Amino acid sequence: MAQLEAQDLAQAVIDRMTDCKEPRFKEVMTALIRHAHAFVREVQLTPDEWMTAIQFLTATGKMCDEKRQEFILLSDTLGISMLVVAIEQAKGAAALKDRPEIRGATEATVQGPFFWPGAPQLELGADIGEGNAGEPAYYHGRVTDTAGKPVADCVLDVWSGDGEGFYDMQKGPDAGMALRAQFRTDHDGNYRFWSIRPSYYPVPADGPVGKMLHRMGRHPNRPGHMHTMLQAPGHERLITHLFVSDSPYLDSDAVFGVRNSLIVDFEKHAPGKAPDGRSMNKPFYTATYDFKLVPSAA
Repeated sequence: MAQLEAQDLAQAVIDRMTDCKEPRFKEVMTALIRHAHAFVREVQLTPDEWMTAIQFLTATGKMCDEKRQEFILLSDTLGISMLVVAIEQAKGAAALKDRPEIRGATEATVQGPFFWPGAPQLELGADIGEGNAGEPAYYHGRVTDTAGKPVADCVLDVWSGDGEGFYDMQKGPDAGMALRAQFRTDHDGNYRFWSIRPSYYPVPADGPVGKMLHRMGRHPNRPGHMHTMLQAPGHERLITHLFVSDSPYLDSDAVFGVRNSLIVDFEKHAPGKAPDGRSMNKPFYTATYDFKLVPSAA
């Protein structure tokens, strides 16, 4: 019979993939179809509600451009981005169970919607915070593998919002890059640079994701953090944050990205000589963090 009942539709869709030649794609789509149909049946979704969902996704797509990724924001605020990161890290931990010498790697977290490829490559110690709102902060530490061996020439991509909680991407179509750069570690794995002490901020709430959060009774705020992406030959790429230890919203990050091991004390100093010898005529902060990368399986 051609007619299908509600309880038969999911399996009918799955059966149409008999000729699919991609096993992983078929596995993913099969699970997606089963869970999506089960969700619709569980909540007894109405036609009007389904159309509202379609309109929501359409509006989400329309908010995306080369500087704004509303779908990443949607994934982040639903906890899906962090779930994917956690699963991937758990897989890595399981693969390393027989190699205890390379445990203890720095934890990963979400990339977020504000990554902008092509940040300027600057010399160690450069100041990317000058001219931007915020209190100056000096970041320094080492990059090693999990056995403590220095990782030289590691590319450290950093970016953050300013002291008022705004990223360069949010400052209009003509705004250039700010508060972001790429640095390379020295032969001992050291890195150092100046920026600002990041402030907490709301994720963009003027689009469909912001309206969703409001209807859910949730705030849109993230604790202050510095984004970091580390890449070095022979090591797994790491995307993570450094969270300001006394920032609001550490316990209720809108994107669920906080990990205790990534919370860093930003020590406040009176005007005077900074650790790199720079003379500061106003108070400044220092943040120290050592990154540990996982050697590639290859």
